[in-house]
Amino acid sequence: MIKLGFLSAILADQTFEQVISFASKTGYSCVEIMCWPVGKAERRYAGVTHINVGRLSGKDIDEIHRLLDKKGVSISGLGYYPNPLEPDKANAEGYIKHIKKVIDAAKRLGLENVNTFIGRDHRKSIDANFKKFKRVWPGIVEHAEKRGVKIGIENCPMFFSNDEWPGGKNLASSPAIWRRMFEEIPSENFGLNYDPSHLVWQFMDYIRPIYEFKERIFHVHIKDAKVMREQLNDVGILATPLSFHSPKLPGLGDVDWGKFFSALCDTGYEGCACVEVEDRSYEGSLEMRTKSLIQSREYLKQFLPL
Repeated sequence: MIKLGFLSAILADQTFEQVISFASKTGYSCVEIMCWPVGKAERRYAGVTHINVGRLSGKDIDEIHRLLDKKGVSISGLGYYPNPLEPDKANAEGYIKHIKKVIDAAKRLGLENVNTFIGRDHRKSIDANFKKFKRVWPGIVEHAEKRGVKIGIENCPMFFSNDEWPGGKNLASSPAIWRRMFEEIPSENFGLNYDPSHLVWQFMDYIRPIYEFKERIFHVHIKDAKVMREQLNDVGILATPLSFHSPKLPGLGDVDWGKFFSALCDTGYEGCACVEVEDRSYEGSLEMRTKSLIQSREYLKQFLPL
């Protein structure tokens, strides 16, 4: 049975205990917990730390497990989404080091999943980025294999604004690239954190890949996307993507969620599906952000036995 959860990033100003308590109270069975290094956020939704993997003691682990047991909530995975292939060597090495810390923390917490990005030098071609991918990622995946942890790569292109032009900052943006990634690194611990919304605004089929990559889908993000045809007709597909689309709560965009969950069920997916709130209409206050999660849960009840 698919477990419904949400990403803790939308509750950035709440403590870990408050996040888990909210999930329990509102009928969510799991949460993807953000594990960025403590410090300033680099971008929207980044920099959120609900478990500090750099200072995770045995006592901390015991307290986390006690709270989860008490509230009847699980952790779907640990999330950290940097750019390990960025051209600044020092930054990239820091990101890679922290990804490995998150993997280590998942092992210690008894978790199966870590979710992240491949990264990309947005100024270089796909082929050029694959050269660096082949140097960087085998070691990360091997680190995860030794600890029995699966790495789910989110398929967000990270191309939204001018500073990410022209290639975006995450290589794993399309089925053709996923095939190439998995050919280069065929490990069973290397897969996808699948988000249909990013295929919607790229005008791609978001159902077919569920069947092709069913063995590689380790985790799912539930986010909708609304393509604004008037703006698209005005700026064209070569414009920055936020010029013609907007992230939305599930049910408020163009994803056919009935078909989506039908495909997941067809393939036997029994993992976690976590709501990712990036809808600016619901970000004005903590009250609105919590309501966005309640609204999403109510909408998704028609597809999942909650």
